Amino acid sequence: MPVYTTFKAIESKDQDAQHRCLLYWAAYGSFSLVEVFTDKLISWCPMYYHLKFAFLVWLQLPTTSGAKQIYANHLRPFLSRHQARVDQVLGFAYCEVIKLVSSYQAEIQFVRSMVVKITGSADQMLRGNAESDNRSPQHSSPEDPASDAETDQNHNH
Repeated sequence: MPVYTTFKAIESKDQDAQHRCLLYWAAYGSFSLVEVFTDKLISWCPMYYHLKFAFLVWLQLPTTSGAKQIYANHLRPFLSRHQARVDQVLGFAYCEVIKLVSSYQAEIQFVRSMVVKITGSADQMLRGNAESDNRSPQHSSPEDPASDAETDQNHNH
């Protein structure tokens, strides 16, 4: 499981394990990026999802070093060759995202406040239900005559 393996590598401070995880995530991220554009075209191929699963397993298994092979043979040469252009494109994209977020600050704040209100209301409703569950007849003590009367009234209706 890549996420847990990454967690263990980070927490153990094992440089080799961290390096293996970085290779995996670089290969996986690249695969995911390519898949965004190709998935609709090739997902109709027979056995596509089986092959995809097998590839992802191969990528993460330490015995196959799949991620290391992908990185060394494909990612590193490609990114080394195009590093300046990639930096330029990412810098431009970053600036455009900052402009976009800045131009929609009022809308973002509105959505944020709505989410806070909704989650607060949901929390109150859940707490209210939990409190009413604690007061329900099933949870009352046998010594409570009021709850026995309520139970009798409920059975008669």
